[in-house]
Amino acid sequence: MTTRRAFFGSLPVLAAGSLMAQERRAARPKIKITDLRCAIIGRNPTVRIVTDQGISGYGQAEGTKGYLKPMVLFYKDYILGEDPTDVERVMLKIRRMGAFKPWGAAVSAIEIALWDIAGQAAGVPVYKLLGGKIRDRVRIYNGGFRPPMKGQRPEDYAETVQRMKEAKEGFTLIKMAVAFHNRAMMTAIPDMWYDEPRGGASHPNKGVLTERGLKYIISCVEAMKKVLGDEVGLALDAGPGFMMKDAVAFSRACEPMNLAWIEDMLTGDYTPYPNAELYRDLKMMTSVPIHTGEQIYLRQNCKDLIEKQAVDVLGPDPEDVGGIAELKWIAEYADLHGIAIAPHGIFDGLIGLAAHVHMAAAMPQNFIAFEYPYGQPEWWYDIVDGLPDPIVKKGFVDVWDNPGLGVTFKVAAAKARLREEDRGFFD
Repeated sequence: MTTRRAFFGSLPVLAAGSLMAQERRAARPKIKITDLRCAIIGRNPTVRIVTDQGISGYGQAEGTKGYLKPMVLFYKDYILGEDPTDVERVMLKIRRMGAFKPWGAAVSAIEIALWDIAGQAAGVPVYKLLGGKIRDRVRIYNGGFRPPMKGQRPEDYAETVQRMKEAKEGFTLIKMAVAFHNRAMMTAIPDMWYDEPRGGASHPNKGVLTERGLKYIISCVEAMKKVLGDEVGLALDAGPGFMMKDAVAFSRACEPMNLAWIEDMLTGDYTPYPNAELYRDLKMMTSVPIHTGEQIYLRQNCKDLIEKQAVDVLGPDPEDVGGIAELKWIAEYADLHGIAIAPHGIFDGLIGLAAHVHMAAAMPQNFIAFEYPYGQPEWWYDIVDGLPDPIVKKGFVDVWDNPGLGVTFKVAAAKARLREEDRGFFD
């Protein structure tokens, strides 16, 4: 009985403690979004969400998408007055109004800015809000580091990856553009494929490779692999544009080279569908890991690729797929189906880099590496604080613990870089 009295006697104390916690929560002022702004800083559309508590959150879209500013501002009326720390509630209002690359980028940048605010308001790094980190450093691959090439011969490719292997970042994984993802390669020799070269939008060419075209591409890959050996992994960004028979032939020819993956051969960059059935057939016919996904918007559009186990590696971009929480959800679901994750991110900028680091820290164990974005132009490194120095050590970025994304603007320096129409961005 003594034990029972002691136990039950403590209940009022617990209830009182619970009441005090409720009172503290009630007394805490609710944070509200008061403005949504977008400026093109350098090349990157940069989003600022302003609140009535003096906290601002930042997000970013790829540096190739300067046309996105009006699309970002389209969502302003939908999120004004909302609590930015209720990230999912805000996203429910706008998520359904995005689309495959490039139009999901505006929604994604807003999502990243919301997490930045939520972390600052809670006084914790964003990775804590994504479930906590399972790794203290995150692997990157070369991304924006692409030295200019002297030519398009196999020896030119060998020389280029040698320079990348010797880079100060110490890359443990290098990705190179080949085949239809590399217009210079596809016009380096005559009659690479049975169609005429086309200009215009990103990667417009597609067709059946000639025998000489296939042999030439393979020779360039062999030259690169000979330089990298088993010291540095080699991945290929190869399309879209391959026909199925050539994708099979190319993949099988690459099998002895133990590539990390071949990316986007059939569909991919700026293709408004994933074509899971075709990828599944390709995957079944080769031991080379097959990768796609950078153009995909939202988990729903990854569903077929994952559930049909159509690829070995998924590579959504957090600045296109709907944000960092969206990509983490996709990674967890992919992990259940034995599929690895290697996020795209070549043009994601320095705010995007911070988002990648927090997201990768909390990724499940199917994470390989993310594509490392550089600040472009170079003066981006002069207008932000919070990044480690050096950022990359031996192919990895150490995860930092500052609240939010942990990267802040040096406002005076950043203001000096604003375009005239964006002068009020930091006011």
